[in-house]
Amino acid sequence: MQRAVFHAFRNERVPVFTSLNAWKCANCRAALVPNGARGYSVVPPSTDSEEKAMLDRMLRVDHAGEYGANRIYAGQMAVLGRTQSGPLIQTMWDQEKYHLQKFDEILAENRIRPTFLLPLWNIAGFVLGASSALLGKEGAMACTVAVEESISEHYNSQIRALMEADPDRYTELLQLIKEFRDDEMEHHDTGLEHDAESMPGYGLMKSLIQLGCRAAIYASERV
Repeated sequence: MQRAVFHAFRNERVPVFTSLNAWKCANCRAALVPNGARGYSVVPPSTDSEEKAMLDRMLRVDHAGEYGANRIYAGQMAVLGRTQSGPLIQTMWDQEKYHLQKFDEILAENRIRPTFLLPLWNIAGFVLGASSALLGKEGAMACTVAVEESISEHYNSQIRALMEADPDRYTELLQLIKEFRDDEMEHHDTGLEHDAESMPGYGLMKSLIQLGCRAAIYASERV
């Protein structure tokens, strides 16, 4: 059974659907914890050092990926924020902000350090976003398609790994990753719908960006 209450989101009153076990905002989809209640961590306590190391690597790179995505959208908004494409980019950025906030919380709860490369991803992400946006809406959307496809594929590999390990043990983490994967695929499809493939040199641009994404994933897992 669900009932609707309201909370503030971007200065609006939006519905929050509540049940016996879950509160979630219909727009931002952020979990809303009643006063005095503690949010439940999606990561189960590690049983040994090997599992701890595996989960640390997985969550560290997820955090880094969402951090980089935020900086890319920040760069795009710096260039295209006042154009007709601004609201579309802002909508995708808002979802990425929620993703990053959630991984910030997870890393803090589980005492996992972020990658030491965050200062690099801060600069590189913004430069990539701004430079792609300087090529116009098509350039920004081409960048979005390339990055979101890479992130979605990485999330899929994590889903497979957790399913093979113990799907019952990682139920909450799997649910979170699947939700975020679906958001990234929605952004990917939005980019295609808004003329990403009409960008001159689209194929080459996509390949180069995805090569950089794979390198960033590899480095963030280890550093």
